[in-house]
Amino acid sequence: MRVSLKQHITHAINNKRMNIKVKKTFFCQSCGTQFDKWLGRCNNCNEWNTITEEIIAKENKNDRLKIFSKNSSEKNSKSNSPVLLQDVGLQEYPRLSVPGKELARVLGGGIVPGSITLFGGEPGIGKSTLMLQLALRLKNLKVLYVSGEESEQQIKMRAERIGFNTQSCFILQETNTQNIFQQIVAIEPQLVIIDSIQTLHTSYIDSSPGSVSQVRECAAEFLRFAKESATPVFMIGHITKDGTIAGPKILEHMVDTVLQFEGDRNHVYRLLRATKNRFGNTNEMGIYEMHGDGLREVSNPSEILITNRQLPTSGVAISATLEGNRPLLIETQALVSTAAYGTPQRSSTGFDLRRLSMLLAVLEKRCGFRLGIKDVFINIAGGLRVEDPGIDLALVCAILSSNEDLPIAQTTCFAAEVGLTGEIRPVSRIEQRISEAEKLGFKSIIISEFNLKGINTTSYKINIQPASKIEEVFNFIFRVTTQS
Repeated sequence: MRVSLKQHITHAINNKRMNIKVKKTFFCQSCGTQFDKWLGRCNNCNEWNTITEEIIAKENKNDRLKIFSKNSSEKNSKSNSPVLLQDVGLQEYPRLSVPGKELARVLGGGIVPGSITLFGGEPGIGKSTLMLQLALRLKNLKVLYVSGEESEQQIKMRAERIGFNTQSCFILQETNTQNIFQQIVAIEPQLVIIDSIQTLHTSYIDSSPGSVSQVRECAAEFLRFAKESATPVFMIGHITKDGTIAGPKILEHMVDTVLQFEGDRNHVYRLLRATKNRFGNTNEMGIYEMHGDGLREVSNPSEILITNRQLPTSGVAISATLEGNRPLLIETQALVSTAAYGTPQRSSTGFDLRRLSMLLAVLEKRCGFRLGIKDVFINIAGGLRVEDPGIDLALVCAILSSNEDLPIAQTTCFAAEVGLTGEIRPVSRIEQRISEAEKLGFKSIIISEFNLKGINTTSYKINIQPASKIEEVFNFIFRVTTQS
C-alpha cells in the first residue's frame, strides 16, 4: 500500500512526540521560582496561592532547526575555547540612529546591534504606540513588527492615525516563535519588535502562553537570535498589579536593557526610564506627551512642569533637580492643615514618604515648628517621581509656606539638601542647575554655601543666595516676599 508524503510526515511527527519525555514542574507566577512539588506559599516572594503546575516537554536539542541565520555553520555549534583578554578582537558595530532625542538619550545614544531590550509599562500607557512610531520612522532600516495582540488591520488603523511614510516596515500577526523565525529568515530584518513576549509560545514547551516556562523559553530563543545575527530586538512586556514586569525575574537578567514607561493615563505626559542598561546610563529620562496622533517628545520639560500662575500661592516652591544628565525645574506643592480626626496624616505623591517624615522631624526638632499635630500632604507636580535629595530644601520651604500661609516669590527656586541637624548641604552639578534656572527667567536661587567653592558667581545673571541653616532660608524667602 502506497503511503503519501503527507501521511509519512505525520507518522514521523507522531513517533517523535511519542519519544518526548514529559516532565511536570511547579512555578511561582509571581517571581518565577521553580519547585518540585506544590506549595501553598512561595518561599522566595512569600506570596500565597501563586504556585501552579506546568508541563515541560523535553525535546532533543539536535532536532531544533537552525533558523537563526541562513549562513549558520558548524563552527557556531562548536564549544568555544578560552583565550587571553588581550587577544580578543573587537568588531566595531556602530549604533543605529534613533529618530528623536528622548529614546536615544535613554538608550545611551542609539540602538546597539545584537542587543535585546525589554519594554514594560501599564496597560494603555502607550507602549505599542511608541514602538510602532519607532518602526515607522526608521526609514532606512528594514523593520519587522510582530504582534500577538492585534491584527494587521488594527495596526494599520493606528499607523494611519500616527501618520507614516515608509516602505520598509513589515507587519506579522503570529504567536508561534518557530513561524516567526521562518519569516525572519525570509525577510532578514534589521530590527525586530515583539508585541508582546507574554503572547508568544514555542512548540518545545507544552504549556500555555504567558506561563513562566513559555516566557523564559521564548525570550531565550530571541536572545540567542539577537546575539548570533547581531539584530537588535525590542520586546514589549506586560506588568503585574505591583508594577513589575510579568514573568520570571530571570527575564530582566537575560536582556541587555529594561525600559519602563510610566505616567498616569489621566495626564498627557509619559516618562521613559531605563532601570537596566548595559550600554548607557540608567539615570536618564525621556518625556513624551500623548496626543491623538501619537506620542510627541517634550524638548523643554521644565516649562511644562511649572504651573503658570498670575497670583502667588502659598505652599508652592520650585526646585532645580537632575534626571540623569538633564537638569529640570519642578514644582513641589505642600498642604499643611490642622488634623481633623486627632491623628495627623502624612501623604506623599512623587516623593519618598520616609524622607518626608525625616524632614518634618528636622523642622520640629531643630527649627521649632510644631507640625506633629498637623496633616501634611506633598505632591510633585506633573506626575514625576523624584529621588534626588536636592529637592529637600524646596519641600521644606513649601511646607513652611503652607504652614504660615505666606507665598514664596515666583522668581525664586531652590537646590540644596537638608541634613538631620538642620544644615543646608551641597548637591552635585550645581552649575547645571543654576544655568537651567537662569534660562527659565528666575531671578534668585538658594543653594548651600558649600557649593560656592569653584563657582564664578559673576558669570551668572541670576542672584545666587548661599545659606547654611534653614533659619537663614526662612528669613530670606519671606523677607523677599514681603518686599515684593
